[in-house]
Amino acid sequence: MGSHQDSTRDDSPHPLPTPATAAGREGLDAILAHPGRAVVALDFDGTLAPIVPDPDRARAHPEAVPALAALAPKVASIAVITGRPAEVAVRHGGFAGVPGLDRLVVLGHYGAERWDAATGTLTTPEPHPGVAAVRAELPGLLERSGAAEGIWTEDKGHAVAVHTRRAPDPQAAFDALRAPLTDLAARHGLIVEPGRMVLELRPPGMDKGAALRSYAHSLDAASVLFAGDDLGDLPAYAAVDTLRAEGTPGLLVCSGSDEVTELRKRADVEVPGPAGVVALLAALAHRLG
Repeated sequence: MGSHQDSTRDDSPHPLPTPATAAGREGLDAILAHPGRAVVALDFDGTLAPIVPDPDRARAHPEAVPALAALAPKVASIAVITGRPAEVAVRHGGFAGVPGLDRLVVLGHYGAERWDAATGTLTTPEPHPGVAAVRAELPGLLERSGAAEGIWTEDKGHAVAVHTRRAPDPQAAFDALRAPLTDLAARHGLIVEPGRMVLELRPPGMDKGAALRSYAHSLDAASVLFAGDDLGDLPAYAAVDTLRAEGTPGLLVCSGSDEVTELRKRADVEVPGPAGVVALLAALAHRLG
C-alpha cells in the first residue's frame, strides 16, 4: 500500500469526514498519500474567522492558528486567499511569527497581494485609479439611494466594500444598492463582488480562482484542498474543478451557513462554519502524523 491511506477508514480520536463525492474522496486520498505535494487553501472571513457585524472585529477562530501550525509542516503550503488586504488578514488571523507556519502565505485582494510567513515580506501592486474615484463618489450615492441607514463602508485600499449587515433590513438594502453600485463600478473600470451582506467594488482580472490556480501551478501541486463559505469563493471552486480536469485531484470544503447555500451544493464536504473547518484541519494534521 506504500504511503497511501484510505480516507474512508479512520478510527483516530480526530476522524476526518468522508467526502460525499467520488472526486472528493479521490482528492482526500491524494492529499493523504502525498501530503508534501498538497496545497491547502482557505478563505478567511466565514471560513477561518466567524462572520461578525463589524469586519474590523473579525478574528480567526481561537483554534485556527494551532491547527494551521500543526498542518503546515506536513504539506507543501497553506494559502489563505482573501479579498481583504493581506496585512489585515495577517493581523486578524494572528499569523505572524508563529512557529510552524513558515509554509503559510496570504494572498490578499484576491491574489493581487502576497505575504509570506517565512520572510514576513509583503508584495503589493499600485492601486487601480478607479478605486479612488469610487471612494469619492460613494457617500453621495448612498445618500441619494435612501438606503444609507446602517450602511458601513470599508476602505480596503485596493477596493471599497459596502456592508449592509447593520441596516434595519440588511437584505433589502443589499438588493437596493446592487444595481447603482454596479453602475458606479462600471463607470470607473471596476466590478462588483457580492458577498454575505456586502458588495465590494474592486478591479477586474483577479479572483480567488485565478489566485489558487496560479499558486498551485507554481508549486507543481499534486493535490489541492480549498475551503470557503461565500459567493466570492465560487471561482476557487471552479479552479479546483479545472485542476481536477487537468489531472490534479482536489477536495472542496464548504464552511456551512444559512446565508449562502450555493457552495453547499458543490462541496465534497460540508462542515459547520469556522469551528468545523478548524476541526477538519486538526484532523488532517493528526492523520498525517
